[in-house]
Amino acid sequence: MLASLLPFLIACTAVAAVPGQSTALIIRQSIRGGKRAGVATVLGNETGVFVWGCAAAFGFTALLAASKIAYDGMRIVGACVLLWFGVQSFRAARKMRREEAAELPDEPDEDHRTKGAWWSYRAGLFTNLANPKAAVFAMSFLPQFVPAHAPKLPAMILLAALWAVYEVFYYSLYVWSVQRMRAFFSRRKVRRRMEQISGTVMLGLAARMVVENS
Repeated sequence: MLASLLPFLIACTAVAAVPGQSTALIIRQSIRGGKRAGVATVLGNETGVFVWGCAAAFGFTALLAASKIAYDGMRIVGACVLLWFGVQSFRAARKMRREEAAELPDEPDEDHRTKGAWWSYRAGLFTNLANPKAAVFAMSFLPQFVPAHAPKLPAMILLAALWAVYEVFYYSLYVWSVQRMRAFFSRRKVRRRMEQISGTVMLGLAARMVVENS
């Protein structure tokens, strides 16, 4: 098991480094709600990673992959989640534009901060769990690192836990980086541009999820 640990962590790094909806959401929440919201989003996302890893260990993700109706249903739900986040980003950007036109002073996004860490945690969790590709990926990814003579079920659950914990630390670097640039991101014009970029990314990911394999 220890011999496969380093290759597994390297593979986890490569997976996390690929930009996707988790990365976009974590950065978005970190900008809008600060460190607490960013970390909560990371924890929610990684709870989803662990859930899908355990589902793969018990064979549930294989059933999902084998059922086109179930897979397509989750795909549509996932697209709706991303669509909602995209629309919310554009609404926030439009609100900031009105505030700029009124020449209001720059202020932190208090509306988002008051939603609390629990809201951000659920955002990360639901975004991950509503992505059927995450389920199928866990099913194909984890078994590659199970030693030949190790019990498959406990080994895959352990790997799923390591995967989730490792990504908590990895994605926390994104949160930390945003906080290091807090003065820059606190400017309303910058936040408006970031909301527009985030909204575009989310809508693009939603569209791709809808048309994929359709």
